[in-house]
Amino acid sequence: MDWEHAAGGFAAMGSEARLAVLRCLVRAGEGGLIVQDIQARTGIAPSTLAHHLKLLASAGLIVQRREGRSTYNTADYAQLKRLAAFILSECCADAPPEQEVASDG
Repeated sequence: MDWEHAAGGFAAMGSEARLAVLRCLVRAGEGGLIVQDIQARTGIAPSTLAHHLKLLASAGLIVQRREGRSTYNTADYAQLKRLAAFILSECCADAPPEQEVASDG
């Protein structure tokens, strides 16, 4: 992942509302949620929610798919893992050996 794509992904998460939407979708799993369900879980107004979903989708953090009249929104777990790997890829690279972060297992 290059710096530009990483910056775009992190910028998209840089709002409390978008982060709440993204966390809601991560918790929902692979099936995703329709807009009404996201709105019910987050309390974000429908028009504002549509704006946030558009930004998250354009940053590649969520995938939207149509099924009949409904649009399902799903977290793009592969992209989220790439962002996590990007930010952690140089963990402790400049730290003295005694300050390295311990692995969780």
